[in-house]
Amino acid sequence: MTAGTALDAPAVPREDTEWALRVQLAACYRIFADLGWTELIYNHITQRLPGDAGHFLINPFGLHYSEVRASNLVRIDARGERIGAGEWPVNPAGFTIHAAIHAGIAGAHCVMHTHTTAGMAVACSAAGLSMSNFYSAQLHGKLAYHDFEGITVHAEEGPRLVRNIGTCQAVILRNHGLLAWGRSIPEAFSILWLLNRACEIQVASLAMGPVLAISEEIQKRCARDALQFDPRFGAGEDVFAALTRRIDRADDSYRT
Repeated sequence: MTAGTALDAPAVPREDTEWALRVQLAACYRIFADLGWTELIYNHITQRLPGDAGHFLINPFGLHYSEVRASNLVRIDARGERIGAGEWPVNPAGFTIHAAIHAGIAGAHCVMHTHTTAGMAVACSAAGLSMSNFYSAQLHGKLAYHDFEGITVHAEEGPRLVRNIGTCQAVILRNHGLLAWGRSIPEAFSILWLLNRACEIQVASLAMGPVLAISEEIQKRCARDALQFDPRFGAGEDVFAALTRRIDRADDSYRT
């Protein structure tokens, strides 16, 4: 890119930007389904829409992730209420956590939450994530915890959640599951993948007995050197693009 290209480029119409986000978010739901990160029709990935209206996209309640398309994603406001008419409702509990993070953390444009078996197992562990494997070490200083307060339908939990998260983009919701947020869908995905993978390795390794410890010095080095998750190095864009191509080869109906 030559100097001035970004400034000289014509502005992208807002509706085109929204459609591009719809396609990318629908692809993400299909990627989750492909990875097995589904919980029947539950859990959510939300994406802020451009503009000042404070609108977001969320999956239609009642569809499996494998059925999500760009066109059936639901536009909602900051209260989680549907904007415009549509066939599918929105899960009222689904946006409570997401709304608090979108509103309370600068740059949290995409929020993802899962109930994977490995993620929930670690979330239920009193010790939390063991900083003893290649993946968890990369999360040194980047992981937050939030205590379980019941089913997330009460907005008053939001300020406590945001306070506990701070600036950490990887979050373990104790007794509940995993969460990640990012400035983009690929960034949030790459962080969540890293956290979930760390949990998978922990569950497998601890089943074999005591694990080898990683010194804090090495943990800090790993977190510093994990450039594939750094915004300066694409923040997961290349990984997400590769997985999107995989989904396209199998079924590109999410684009409609």
